[in-house]
Amino acid sequence: MSSAPPKTVHRSSVPLTPSVKLKYVKLGYHYLATNSVYLLLIPLIAVTLTNLPSIPSLLEICNQNPTLILAVASISLSLILAVHVARSRRSVYLLDFACYKPSPAHFCSRELFMEVSSAPGEFTEDSLDFQRRIMEKSGYGQMTYAPTGLLTKSPPDQSIAAAREETEAAIFGAIDNLLEKVGVEVREIGVLVVNSSMFNPTPSLSAAIVNRYKMRGNVLSYNLGGMGCSAGLISVDLAKDLLQVHPHTYALVVSTENITRNWYFGNHRPMLLTNCLFRIGAAAILLTNRPSDRRRSKYQLRHTVRTHRGASDKSYRCVFQQEDDRNIIGISLSKELMAIAGEALKTNITTLGPLVLPVAEQALFLATLKGVLDEMEKSLELTDRHMEPSRMTLYRFGNTSSSSVWYELAYIEAKGRVRKRDRVWQIGFGSGFKCNSVVWRALRNVDPNCEREKKNPWRDEIDGFPVHVPKVAPILS
Repeated sequence: MSSAPPKTVHRSSVPLTPSVKLKYVKLGYHYLATNSVYLLLIPLIAVTLTNLPSIPSLLEICNQNPTLILAVASISLSLILAVHVARSRRSVYLLDFACYKPSPAHFCSRELFMEVSSAPGEFTEDSLDFQRRIMEKSGYGQMTYAPTGLLTKSPPDQSIAAAREETEAAIFGAIDNLLEKVGVEVREIGVLVVNSSMFNPTPSLSAAIVNRYKMRGNVLSYNLGGMGCSAGLISVDLAKDLLQVHPHTYALVVSTENITRNWYFGNHRPMLLTNCLFRIGAAAILLTNRPSDRRRSKYQLRHTVRTHRGASDKSYRCVFQQEDDRNIIGISLSKELMAIAGEALKTNITTLGPLVLPVAEQALFLATLKGVLDEMEKSLELTDRHMEPSRMTLYRFGNTSSSSVWYELAYIEAKGRVRKRDRVWQIGFGSGFKCNSVVWRALRNVDPNCEREKKNPWRDEIDGFPVHVPKVAPILS
């Protein structure tokens, strides 16, 4: 479940359903309702202008009835204030973010992966051959990261203690890097949102962060579990909403996933895929609603769009935790996963599209609804340059679940490709089934050579990328 969109989405495989078209109609009504106050002002102004000759008579009436004019003025002022309050929202800025980069002791080459899989004697030859073929076509390089408890111990250590060690090293490493970059005191952080889909111990991971950094007692902490690879963007959306009602504060978002507790040692093929796909990673993101932080922030949050297709049984069960026939717990991935992801992507894009159109084109969008729908049904022609950050992240770090989108953005920054006023679209897919989008606007050029960027996980090796990734890379015996 990579966070990157597929290179192409073909018209025949992802048709626009009536529910998607209905979303467009609802969105059109949303725009109409949002701007209706201003539309109503137009005829009011016109009537006023056409009746200018009668203004002296109006003034005479007002002089005779001062109470009436006071009441009208009060009502008008109340309406203006109500509209202003309803439409005003606090701007949310991304001050900075940081990604965890494990030590070389965690390197997991494709050959080492096969050694680790073979050592316990739990897998049949057929299962080992299946994993080998998946790894050869995975697009992974030789320097992804896995837990030492799985790499160096026999039998593999899947204890709670080992899982805590893995996850805490990842999230604390990312947070340490972030705090060093931004120079914000921990006690200034008023909101904490942590997501880890498969590992949710007691006390929670959010409590572990509060304890480690001695955060203030009234911090609003949230721990999201079971929400899959797109949970990082859900966390951003939640933090954004909290920043609307808690002024002058910072929100820390932490995204990670645990490998130790979720390595599958059975032989059910749909469950073996997760072993091949997921690797260690974590990201920490600091959001703020303080206007004074705008000048030193990297991005402004523009849009969040969440799509949930869990009402469909097929979508709900396409990524499913369960026991196999030997009662070994694992995550089963359906063969229909890619088609379901494509449908969710289409729904999400058709909702997001009008939001990112220039204002001058929004009215045109409403006027040409059918034409826009037809255009959306055409394939997404993404260039190699568009796909490069996703492919290189997969090659270097593997699929780190909900934090993958941040390793990809770190790659773009390390390449010096973020310029002021650029728009950045992050999209993630997750169990449920969900597709979530976040759109940012760059507030400044991001200089990869400045002191602040030394914590970028790509910094010391970015000159070696991009690399050629073969479709099939044989694993040496």
